[in-house]
Amino acid sequence: MSERVNSAWSPSSREIQRRGERKRISRRQGIIAAVSTTVVLGSLFTVLVTSPGWEIVKKTFFDIDYGREVFPTVIAGLWINLQLTFIGGAAIGIIALGLALLRTTKSPALTPFRFLATAYVDIFRGAPLILIILLVGFGVPALRLKGISSNVIFLGTVAVVLTYSAYVAEVIRSGILSIHPSQRAAARSLGLTSGQTMRYVVLPQAIRRVVPPLLNDFVSLLKDTGLVSILGVTDAVRAAQINASRTFNYTPYVVAAVLFLLITIPMTRYTDRAIRQRTNAQSSEGAI
Repeated sequence: MSERVNSAWSPSSREIQRRGERKRISRRQGIIAAVSTTVVLGSLFTVLVTSPGWEIVKKTFFDIDYGREVFPTVIAGLWINLQLTFIGGAAIGIIALGLALLRTTKSPALTPFRFLATAYVDIFRGAPLILIILLVGFGVPALRLKGISSNVIFLGTVAVVLTYSAYVAEVIRSGILSIHPSQRAAARSLGLTSGQTMRYVVLPQAIRRVVPPLLNDFVSLLKDTGLVSILGVTDAVRAAQINASRTFNYTPYVVAAVLFLLITIPMTRYTDRAIRQRTNAQSSEGAI
């Protein structure tokens, strides 16, 4: 009987009217947004192409033929940036997790390590990355330590890892501290040790909560690997600089910027989607 009633259901005239009104409002808002975007972007483009120096800027920064010529060298340099990003990202994740665990531990025996972890985070989070790269890149070879490579790619990666580990450690620590103490209490009441509670209860929840900011840090890491070029690493930035200094045409910089954007923009959109999904999930949990 109920199935026949449900199958016979149809929206009321009032509901049909509401749906139609919502469609009209949505259509009107879409038209307004399209017109506004066209006017603003069209105005900016008009100002750009009608400016007195546009022809010079066009030849100096947007030379398509020269861009095609330098593209292979810049894309080869970008491969170095990608290698630094993924290799450094793996090392950063391991070190940052260790720092976060040390900073959140309450074990008396680990108190000295907790102080050292705090000092590490304060120092490397407070110092500019470019200074760390210079100090590591020129300071470590000067020590002449046996077994320590003086390769600029290695030293640049170490400097980036040292700095970003401090940032990521704080992100992970914030995720750990966001877990309600009742979760730990419940786990301990079931017989889990402190280590098992952290591994099986706290960390899985904490990592899920901080995935969006970690993705943002990964995007920033990719961009900041370009700073290792000051040590002489021929990455995308350095390759663009070499080609630009050879002809005083700055199109290679634009080519490098476009290549970075082609990677970072999709990653940024994915991060926004992850944040939106996380926000919706939290709203649903709150509604329940």
